[in-house]
Amino acid sequence: MNDTALALFNLSQDMFWHGAAVFLRVGAAMAVLPAFGEQSVPARVKLALAFVFTLVVAPSLATPIGTERDLLSFGWLAVSEAGVGLALGIGVRMFIFALQVAGSMAAQATSLSQLLGSAGAEPLPAMGHLLVVAGLALAVLTGLHVRVAELLILSYEVFPAGRMPEAGALSEWGIAQVARAFSLAFSLAAPFVIMSVLYNLTLGVINRAMPQLMVAFVGAPVITAGGLFLLFLVSPFLLSVWIEAFNGFLASPVGGR
Repeated sequence: MNDTALALFNLSQDMFWHGAAVFLRVGAAMAVLPAFGEQSVPARVKLALAFVFTLVVAPSLATPIGTERDLLSFGWLAVSEAGVGLALGIGVRMFIFALQVAGSMAAQATSLSQLLGSAGAEPLPAMGHLLVVAGLALAVLTGLHVRVAELLILSYEVFPAGRMPEAGALSEWGIAQVARAFSLAFSLAAPFVIMSVLYNLTLGVINRAMPQLMVAFVGAPVITAGGLFLLFLVSPFLLSVWIEAFNGFLASPVGGR
C-alpha cells in the first residue's frame, strides 16, 4: 500500500513539473499571440487561456519534460522554454503587424489616415483598424485555437525542450519574418497605392489643361469615396490572401515541419 502511494506521489510530481515546463512555453506564446494576447484582453483571461492550452499540449508530448528537480536545471529550462514560446508568438504576431502596415499605407494613399485614428488600443487609421479586426475575426472563425495548439505541439519537434535555439539561426528566422510581414503588407496595400498614383496623374493632367480650376477641392471627395469603395470591393480578396499566408505560417513556422 505504501509503495503504491509513493508511486502515485512520484507520478503526480512528474506530471506537475511536466505541466509547469509546458506552461512556460505556452504562457510566453499566449502573451503575444493574435486574438488571445491583445491588449484589450485582461491578464486573468490570458492566464486562464494559457492554462487551458497547457492542458491540451502537455498530454500530447510523448516524452515528459521538466522532471529535473535541481534549481539550476529548471532555471535554464524556464529561460529556454519562455524564449521559444515568445519567438513563436512574435512570429505569428507579425501577420497582425502586416495588416496594420497595409491599412496605414492604404489610408495614407487615399487621404483617410486621420479618420478614427485612435479607435484601437494602438493608434491606427480607420482602414488599419478595420483590417485588423476583420483579420482577427476571420482567424478565430477558421479555427485559430486548433492551429495554435498544433503549432505548440509540433514546436517540440523543431525546438526540443531545454535547448535554446542558436542565436544566428534565430536572428535569420526573425529577419525573414519581418521581411515577409512587410512584403505581405505592400502586397495588400498595392490596389490603394495604384489607385492613388492614377488619381494624382489624372489631377496633374487636369491641372495642366485647366490651371484656373481648383482641382484639389474637386478631387478630394473623389479620392475619399474611391478609397472607401475600393476597400469594400477588394477587402474580401485581401483577407483571403492574408489568411492563406497566416495559416501557412502556423502549419510550417520554420519552413518545414
